[in-house]
Amino acid sequence: MSGLSPSPSQNQPPRLLQQVRDCLRTLHYSYRTEQAYVYWIRYFIRYSGTRHPREMGKIEVERFLTALAVERRVSASTQNQALSAVLFLYQKVLGIDIGWLDDVVRAKRPARAPVVLTRAEVAAILARLRGQYWLMASLMYGTGLRVMECMRLRIQDIDFGYRQILVRNGKGGKDRFVPLPESLKGAIQEQIGEAQRVRDADLADGFGEVSLPTALDRKYPNAPFDVGWWYLFPSVNRSEDPVSGREKRHHMDPSPIQKAFKEAVRAAGIHKHATPHTLRHSFATHLLEAGYDIRTVQELLGHRDVKTTQIYTHVLQRGGLAVRSPVDALVGERPAPAP
Repeated sequence: MSGLSPSPSQNQPPRLLQQVRDCLRTLHYSYRTEQAYVYWIRYFIRYSGTRHPREMGKIEVERFLTALAVERRVSASTQNQALSAVLFLYQKVLGIDIGWLDDVVRAKRPARAPVVLTRAEVAAILARLRGQYWLMASLMYGTGLRVMECMRLRIQDIDFGYRQILVRNGKGGKDRFVPLPESLKGAIQEQIGEAQRVRDADLADGFGEVSLPTALDRKYPNAPFDVGWWYLFPSVNRSEDPVSGREKRHHMDPSPIQKAFKEAVRAAGIHKHATPHTLRHSFATHLLEAGYDIRTVQELLGHRDVKTTQIYTHVLQRGGLAVRSPVDALVGERPAPAP
């Protein structure tokens, strides 16, 4: 079996990858999905000796996916993403049905319980964050937003009148509403003012456009300049839009909040493997602890299946699996430990 180290790209067919990008954009896949799919399709072609996918089929795909699991020891989710990318290439771009993949060695998906912070731990972390990072973390804990859902919030998504936030195009392409925390209204209004100041400075420099979903800028030419479409957390710098090639203002990259959160966890003396996504787990668990119906929590999180939401019931105050440890019954009956 040939190795998995990518070979030089001079023989890589750029026209095929452009077809992949065009198809993904026509079907309104996210830009992050586009990046991931193009990466895996390019990797598959290089691994297969830069042969055109039309010259290959089921056997080569199975060999590639097995090598990912055996040689690279990728996670189950990574292998599944590579599989989805290659199937997209054959089914959507090339119009070829390569059939069911029977002989793929599957990477094992471990059944891990989510890390959950206590209320005191959340408070300790938030107390060590400042400015935008504090607001982002507070929103994720207060609404159950994913990290990228928080980064992609638009000014018009904040509804102060109905005290709710619209989450656009969440996982699975679904929109949903989450509650607007009363205690964060002032900070959000200040952040809206900061985003407007960034927009005004861009306009003064002859720019002022913001990235829009799908093809809204063609349907509504003035929408990229509309303050309502501006990101609540705009990027520090303008950048070239990967689709249009125009210089625009995108949303903030998630890496700064991830770094700040990691430092806050360390400063708080918390030894759990906590990331900003842990705030979403904590939001769900704390709502269930407060007595909210699991279906309500499912809707707020945007889960398709309630079974996904049920994973948060493991850390309720009743203890693991609602079992009282027998050692607790010995309190008062066992001798004190030897000094």
